[in-house]
Amino acid sequence: MYVCPDSIRKILFTPRGAGLRRVLSLTFVCAFFCAAIAAHAQQLDVAVGGTTLWSPQNITASQGFLPPPQKGGVYPSFSAEYINDNHFGLLAEGAFRYHQTIYNGFQPYRPIFYDINGVYTSRLARKTRGDFMAGIGAETILFPQQFNLCGIPVGGCRMFVNSTHFATHFGVGIRYSLWRNFFVRPEAHWYYVVNNYQFHSGNVFRVGASVGYTFGEHPPRKKTEP
Repeated sequence: MYVCPDSIRKILFTPRGAGLRRVLSLTFVCAFFCAAIAAHAQQLDVAVGGTTLWSPQNITASQGFLPPPQKGGVYPSFSAEYINDNHFGLLAEGAFRYHQTIYNGFQPYRPIFYDINGVYTSRLARKTRGDFMAGIGAETILFPQQFNLCGIPVGGCRMFVNSTHFATHFGVGIRYSLWRNFFVRPEAHWYYVVNNYQFHSGNVFRVGASVGYTFGEHPPRKKTEP
């Protein structure tokens, strides 16, 4: 008979907040964010994309239960970015693993990342712009239940337990204008996830590309003659 290790038992059976509610809340916040600024925004970029994860693995660890690294998988992403005339702005984004993966060959799980950032944009070439961002967010890890927990809590069946950790975020994207207001943006992100005890490292990297559309972009201002 398989005995669940204490470290896995801690992950699976200790409630860590309401992950699904946090994800839904982020969706509503992003929608409100877009609606609030679209009417008077200097520039609003909305994008969807695909990314993947990588994190370092401690190959010298000797403990019996070795937490796995976070790597691989397809992470659909979405973002909304507001830029003012002074090249500064705000960016909200989220990404989640499309397919569940297996935690140490035992338990399915799905990570979700979300963050909000200050962003600075700089024109690098005629059709190319660099976006540099820093902010805060979180990682929520959803663990679907494999056991019947009806009545815990009283009045319903809990389908997920979850663990949420605060994270800092830094990222860079290179935005290239394709046609009219459409653009493609290769991007790289670094998260430092605080107390990320389920995995080998708190350093998580997410890389990929997005395709988006720009609303309200103003043409370059003409230089006035002295």
